[in-house]
Parts: sequence; structure tokens; C-alpha cells
Amino acid sequence: MMNEMDQPQRRLRSFVRRQGRMTEGQSRAMETLWQDYGLDLRQGLLNSTELFGNDGPVILEIGFGDGVSLLQMAQAAADSNFIGIEVHRPGVGKLINDAHHAGVTNIRVFCEDAIDVLQQCIADNSLDGVQLFFPDPWHKKRHNKRRIVQAEFAQLVRTKLKVGGYFHMATDWEPYAEHMLAVMSAADGYENQAGAGQYSPKPDYRPVTKFERRGERLGHGVWDLVFIKSS
Repeated sequence: MMNEMDQPQRRLRSFVRRQGRMTEGQSRAMETLWQDYGLDLRQGLLNSTELFGNDGPVILEIGFGDGVSLLQMAQAAADSNFIGIEVHRPGVGKLINDAHHAGVTNIRVFCEDAIDVLQQCIADNSLDGVQLFFPDPWHKKRHNKRRIVQAEFAQLVRTKLKVGGYFHMATDWEPYAEHMLAVMSAADGYENQAGAGQYSPKPDYRPVTKFERRGERLGHGVWDLVFIKSS
């Protein structure tokens, strides 16, 4: 999953760039299927109607990992359109390879920093939902400032959501859940779907991941937060 990386000027970023070995299939997918699924910053502001060929809802997920859950959501909501962002190339290659073999066409992906994508490629008031599942919690207190969910980020997401659109976060690290709840509760223009100070039940549309099942076996909790853009 994406998380943040300090830069000399401490510009907010959404990830630590990780390199990993790509399988032959993932490499081939990046070479042959990118034209069908891939997006990049040079394209500028996206027009979702032209991009997907329909006016369906547009959901953006930040840090989709290996893409398994994002693909499941796209398959379950064929009338919606999904934009995924992930900097880990093997995960991007796996997703587009799996989407191709499954015949799924309502997904497009960026292999870029999410902050850059939001600022340069996503039009204001254009998204029906933004999803951020299991971002790096930066456990040590001195690293908490590296967490992506901060006041500035909350407002960046808000500018991209339609009124009534949702920002859905999930984490298995309770101190980060508390941090998310505090940041979002103080953010202008949002309402907590579950009520003030409350966490949300896991929505049916969010698949339970292999990572999450492993955590549950170890006794880890999972906290979902859903905030709606009210203005």
C-alpha cells in the first residue's frame, strides 16, 4: 500500500517508493496492456466520460497494493468506474494482467504519487468516492507527520469529491484510526456517516483482504471511517 515519504522540502507525498521483482506476466502486462489500462500525469485533467465511455460513478482508490480487492470491487459494480493509484510496479502489473484476463474494462490505473495525480489529473467535484485502505500507519510517534491522512490532504480530497461523495478509510492500527478520526472530525465540509466520534461498520462493497484475514487471526482489529462531503 502507499504511504508517505519525506522530501527535503517535506512536501506531502502519498508513498514510499518500493522496488520489487516483477514476474514475466506482470512485465508483459505493463508493456502490452498499459495502453488499455494505464494513465499518466502528462494526460492532464481526466474526462471520465471520455475515458470510460459512460457517465457512471467514479471511485478513486489510493494504494491498491496487488489490486485483488480493487478488481473485486470493479467486478461487483460494473456500472461504476474505478481509478487506482499505486507506485509499486509489480502490483500495477498484476492488476492490469488480472483485469485483462477477467475481461474487466471499468478500471484505469496510475503508477504515480497520489498527491500529484489528485492535483494534476482529477477535476474538482468529479469523484463519487475516494478509498484509502490500510495505508502505512507510521507507528513511531516521531513519524506520525508522515501519515497521509492530515488536514491538508483531507481538504485536497474534499475538493475532488462531489457533494455527497464519500472518503472511506480503513486501518488495522488503532492509534492511526484515532488519528484519522480526529483529523476528519476537525475537517471543514465533511460529515461522519456513522455519527460524530464513531467508526463505521465495514461497508459490503469493501472486500476482506488476505492481509486483513491474517490480521484477524492474530487478533487485530480493523477500523473503517466513512466521511461524506457536505459542502
